[in-house]
Amino acid sequence: METNNIISPENLVYKKTSLLTDKILTFCPGCGHGTTHRIVMEVVDEMGIQSEVIGVAPVGCSVLAYDFMNIDMVGAAHGRAPAVATGIKRVYPEKFVFTYQGDGDLAAIGTSETIHACNRGENITIVFINNGIYGMTGGQMAPTSLEGMKTSTSPYGRNVETMGYPLKITDLIARLEGVYYVSRQAVHTAAAVRKAKKAIRIAFENQKLKKGVSFVEIVSNCNSNWKQSPVKANQWMEENMFPYYPLGDIKVGGVLV
Repeated sequence: METNNIISPENLVYKKTSLLTDKILTFCPGCGHGTTHRIVMEVVDEMGIQSEVIGVAPVGCSVLAYDFMNIDMVGAAHGRAPAVATGIKRVYPEKFVFTYQGDGDLAAIGTSETIHACNRGENITIVFINNGIYGMTGGQMAPTSLEGMKTSTSPYGRNVETMGYPLKITDLIARLEGVYYVSRQAVHTAAAVRKAKKAIRIAFENQKLKKGVSFVEIVSNCNSNWKQSPVKANQWMEENMFPYYPLGDIKVGGVLV
């Protein structure tokens, strides 16, 4: 029943979590960041840990997280989020600590921090957005850009003979002994969002077990820098990104799947 434009509770099927601020998302229309923000905050809300969670956002599109996530957030220099998260977790071991990073950050300038934090088995959660490109700084080629993929710094497509192969950083991380859980998901469909949210929930719950790093990759689009509409970008992602970065759990309970 609706009275004076107010929806009765029994008819309310969806409500935005209060852990997202009222600021309008400034991500490009169709970008996966906004949806990922929502499900991360929904997980925190549903777990009732708002006052116990600390997020770390570095440089790139990820840096905007502190504008939209209504939790304690800490800024980090480019690539240094795992190092900052390590310090926070060791000082406040009872807190739920997570990083929110893009591929240019985590898999390029931050490769060292990422690998060593994972190898040490720091009891943190890492959320990794992989759209195969530098989204904020001009669409340059990233370590995860696919072979033949055109970017502002590879206008004729990535040539593996001179530019190397796309880096499957998540697969490398999964083989480190300090990593307890690794999953690769997406947020381009309702079904994919449900799976991604489940993976993020598991990653946060794992901090209670004190078993090491939980790592969730979200394969996303960057329709602006891919020069495609959101619909076309999602189609291209399904046809090109997913075969190289297949979705699903990679490591569960410290065991490779």
